Amino acid sequence: MDSRKFIIKETIVLAIGQALCVALMLAVFALLGKFDRSVLLGGIFGGLLAIANFFAMAVCADLAADKAEAQNPKGGQALIRISYFGRMVVIAVLLFALVKSGLCNVITAVLPLTFNRPILTLAEYFRKGSEKT
Repeated sequence: MDSRKFIIKETIVLAIGQALCVALMLAVFALLGKFDRSVLLGGIFGGLLAIANFFAMAVCADLAADKAEAQNPKGGQALIRISYFGRMVVIAVLLFALVKSGLCNVITAVLPLTFNRPILTLAEYFRKGSEKT
């Protein structure tokens, strides 16, 4: 499979998982009686940031792999480092601005960033199960 198609496919899987996890998180806030506009917006913006971060990371890793294949592994390593630093700075600045403005709840804005790994792990588990049959 072409690497760009794979990146898009994995991003779609992650986006579906993020939507489910954010909906579950918002339901928990509603059950606790803490649901308001800032919680909703925090969940939405946090989920979108997590998806955008994953997509940017995957594209950059693909570009770094292309550089390594072209006999420039140091260029690929530098690209990964710059991408990581840049993505973390952008996420920190956006989260700070959203929370400081009072637009988003800090917990619901940050928590979706932790959902990526479990979502991808679970997706891989189900993928391996379907490939066995």
